[in-house]
Amino acid sequence: MGLFDKLTGTKRPADGVAPRSAAEVHMALLGLNSPDVPYVIRDGREEGADLVAEWRILDPAWQTFFIRTQVSRVFQVRMRLVPEKHEVRSFDQEYEVTWVGDTPCLAIAAEAQRGQVQTVSKRWTLGGGEDGGLEATETFSFDSSALKTPLQDTVLSAGWTWRGVITGKL
Repeated sequence: MGLFDKLTGTKRPADGVAPRSAAEVHMALLGLNSPDVPYVIRDGREEGADLVAEWRILDPAWQTFFIRTQVSRVFQVRMRLVPEKHEVRSFDQEYEVTWVGDTPCLAIAAEAQRGQVQTVSKRWTLGGGEDGGLEATETFSFDSSALKTPLQDTVLSAGWTWRGVITGKL
């Protein structure tokens, strides 16, 4: 892996993994959808991509989770399958979330980021420790890798390269 690959988040499949067809990769990525995960993978034609993976922040079944955690930034991963190169090109788009009562409002963040974004949100509560002093307890943790890692693993196990895009077209 070269320096540029490291900067873009590009990952290559293990040696000897035979590349599957574009249709199989597409179906495998869509197969990650499940009511038990806080993200959805959907058609991305409206955004100029083949597929888009994003948090279910507007999904009524998951909205309570996101309201309770008051996540302030979410993002989506846009993906384009390039069959002739056996690669999935991807970039992330980050959004700010503002909360009006129990309703989230999404707005494109002032800090636009392309490429690979790592977002980690944590919440700590201060309280009395067993020894009588102050103690910080982690009460919430939310990591963007919970969305990106399954996508990357699926692509790599299909014998394709996951290529992060920083500039140019998806």
